Amino acid sequence: MKIKICGLTRVEEAAYLNQCQVDFAGFVLFYPKSKRNITMEQAEKIAQALDFAVKRVAVVVSPSLQQIRQIEASAARFDYIQVHGALSGELLEQFRLPVLRAFNVTDMGNYPFYHASDKVAGYVFDAAEPGSGKTFDWSLVKQVPRDEKLFLLAGGLNPGNVREAAGVLCPDGVDVSSGVEYDDKPGKDLEKVKSFVQNAGEMK
Repeated sequence: MKIKICGLTRVEEAAYLNQCQVDFAGFVLFYPKSKRNITMEQAEKIAQALDFAVKRVAVVVSPSLQQIRQIEASAARFDYIQVHGALSGELLEQFRLPVLRAFNVTDMGNYPFYHASDKVAGYVFDAAEPGSGKTFDWSLVKQVPRDEKLFLLAGGLNPGNVREAAGVLCPDGVDVSSGVEYDDKPGKDLEKVKSFVQNAGEMK
């Protein structure tokens, strides 16, 4: 079971991920509507503090080609670009890094196209409101065809429900952001990260 912690905003959070030996770290870029949005410079500082084994994921919403080129050239050395929102076939063909395509049940009509694209390395199946911390009916994901691409489950996961979600759906990995944050201040809570990783790890 691979584990992705998304929405890093502080350098010290990199140490949390290193300590817990997670697989992916997500950085929200070019999306000021999100409280987890950071600058490229901030992302580079955090990424440089991560262990080499942790894959860096740039998370964007309806990106432009200019934004994609900035990500690809960044000193953060991103391994993947996770795309929410609009993504045309023409733009997808311009990507130089592997794409993790974010989905929810309303997007399934586009699945065959992304399945066929060699640019798409995997999917992140999320709630209708990404980053909201809201869960959704996990049984809906059972209708999603499974292929050789990476399949990550997101959307309202937390230390208390990740084991159940993973048991129901058997994804390749799980993705969390708000579920491991402090209740009363911004940022990731190390104890919640540890608990999430432990509970998800029991499904390996």
